Amino acid sequence: MIRRAMVLAAGRGTRLAPLTDTTPKPLVPVAGRPFLEHILAFLRAGGIEEVVMNLHHLGQRIADHVGDGSRFGLAVRYSREDPILDTGGGIKYAEPLLRGEPFVVLNGDSLLEVRLRDVIAAHEARGEIATMAVRPDPDAARFGLVEVDAGGRVRRISGRPPAAEGDPPLRGFMFPGLHIFEPAIFGWMQAGGVFSVTRVTYPALLAADVAVNAWVTTARWVNIDTPASLAAADTELRDRPFRF
Repeated sequence: MIRRAMVLAAGRGTRLAPLTDTTPKPLVPVAGRPFLEHILAFLRAGGIEEVVMNLHHLGQRIADHVGDGSRFGLAVRYSREDPILDTGGGIKYAEPLLRGEPFVVLNGDSLLEVRLRDVIAAHEARGEIATMAVRPDPDAARFGLVEVDAGGRVRRISGRPPAAEGDPPLRGFMFPGLHIFEPAIFGWMQAGGVFSVTRVTYPALLAADVAVNAWVTTARWVNIDTPASLAAADTELRDRPFRF
């Protein structure tokens, strides 16, 4: 059973400014408590025991709030970035805290209403280097289209690698920021780099024909990256709290 996770919490949250000038985005209140607390509850319910958070903008505020994680039933450690390294660079930089075991990664500004144990079970059953949760969305292309074949294998992300003659028909989904990696993923990441895991690491895997599993869900999803989405998430979780 997977027991480690990483929460990507280093971002500046510029689209929520001026709110995020003084409050790091993961600590913005949603339905009466910091959004990060919803994420930690999700991880705890999914059997996660150890959490790594990368920090940059107002990172000490996050560390002060969460501490060692014990009051959330977790053991939390921190990977402090200066400069900020983007998603892929941040994951690679945290390798000393994550190596040796498979681990979950999720964004610090979005959350799916799924049973994490189900995603983990699917990942373990397929045995691939990575599993991406994906969901249908009419605006999927706006998030970076994830194209999946009939066998549930990811074949293309944001048009990469380019389509070739004879490729099977694919279905398009959006990526809601939840995925699982085997420790071998670090071999596909350049140390010291600033790069996106979806724009760099995944396309490299797909171009090399390394299998990446898609876990398809129609579950509710909220994110807080803009004032409008923050207001919608607050209303959604007040009216119908997520159940994990």
